Amino acid sequence: MVENKSIDTGSASTTPKLLGIVNYGAGNIFSLTAALDRQGIAYEMINSPEEFDKYERYIIPGVGHAGAAMQKLAESGMVPKIKGTSKPVLGICVGMQLMTEFSEEGNAELLGIASVKTCHFSENLKLKIPHTGWNKVNAVPDNELFKDIKPGTYFYYVHSYFIEFNPTFTIASTDYGIKFSAALQKNNFYGVQFHPEKSGEAGEKILKNFSEL
Repeated sequence: MVENKSIDTGSASTTPKLLGIVNYGAGNIFSLTAALDRQGIAYEMINSPEEFDKYERYIIPGVGHAGAAMQKLAESGMVPKIKGTSKPVLGICVGMQLMTEFSEEGNAELLGIASVKTCHFSENLKLKIPHTGWNKVNAVPDNELFKDIKPGTYFYYVHSYFIEFNPTFTIASTDYGIKFSAALQKNNFYGVQFHPEKSGEAGEKILKNFSEL
């Protein structure tokens, strides 16, 4: 069980827990919470739909199989809450893939927030799959999520499936035999394919920027 964390301001009242992590059993929670702790970002776990509305922003983590992750998210009962919120949401890795319409991984229907698909890297690329390690990310100018991050900064990846590049939703791209979406945005929904919690200073800046949206 991951402990809820808040920042002690020294006041008598409890500091509001602004950020909720959607805890649905498919996320890499410990490395994420360690990164939030290092940045002094207050958070709590969201374990049920009843807890959802008290937060001002949300992170959906995810590792492993997109189809299995979607099933777990549906079983949590939080899908209507996620799809209906107007507050900032950040999906990480599989959490980002869940925002698409469909994944080739398990031929799964996903949340459908952005009208793009999650695809498997083709063996015809003759590159090692999964795509693992550091790669360059090129963000569009002036996006809030990438504030103060230099173009061409490297972030850490571990994935066999990618979200197709689409200029309507793509706010940052990476090349690995094919150009794909390193990050996307639709309205209040953001996603990153890389792992900010494993990407050093630049990755933690992404988390800080999200916490300040």
